Amino acid sequence: MPPSSVTIPLPSRPVLWLALGLAAGLAVAAIASPAFAPRPIAGADPTTPPEHTISVAGSGSVLVAPDVADLRLGVSVTKPTVKAARAQAAESMTKVIAALKKLGIADKDIQTTNLSLQPVYTYPQNGGTPKLTGYTLSNTVAVKVRDLDVVSDAIDDSLAAGATTMDGISFVVDDPAAAQEQARKKAMADAKAKADTLASSAGVRITGISSIAETTATVPTPMPYESLAGGRAADAATPVQAGTNEIVVNVAVVYLIP
Repeated sequence: MPPSSVTIPLPSRPVLWLALGLAAGLAVAAIASPAFAPRPIAGADPTTPPEHTISVAGSGSVLVAPDVADLRLGVSVTKPTVKAARAQAAESMTKVIAALKKLGIADKDIQTTNLSLQPVYTYPQNGGTPKLTGYTLSNTVAVKVRDLDVVSDAIDDSLAAGATTMDGISFVVDDPAAAQEQARKKAMADAKAKADTLASSAGVRITGISSIAETTATVPTPMPYESLAGGRAADAATPVQAGTNEIVVNVAVVYLIP
């Protein structure tokens, strides 16, 4: 008896591709389904009410008499050679420092801040090649004068000893901590007074402080003080007036209200 056979008809090609696509889609959906599940969203605690605040600025200042003078004195020498410029500048600065020390200014209060050597050229009017004619050596010292009665003497004696430049003078408070503390208290009192007025006008009260920010500055204030000439005649010494310094503290305060 011949063997029996069974014929199974295969789907057409378009039907086959459609079936495979549906199977793949179901597999991907099954794998990715956790990713599409709803997730909890973090947010602000609805039970915590937002802060209510009043922001104000306060300022406090204290006038203080400076007790230190800062000078910048220098020697600048131009000579045909480096050796000659160096020798002359060294001699002059040595005399300047000696004059300062004679007034009782300590070594720690005399500091060299600049020492430079530059070539000097002449430039022909016809636009020719510049010609080297010499060298300029400059030496500058910063001097801290702690006895204001000798400031005029420090200037005049330094110039007489050979100083050729004086870049400036400033008067400072050596230790401003105490004045800053007073100004800080005034600034906070000023801020508190403003906040109290605002809160009272709004019908609320201050319950605390959220933040405080501070800035500090020192402002020179010229005043008609007597010359620090140490009793010498006004025409015999350089007149110097120390004036006063204003220590200023500004604060920005954020107060809490109900």
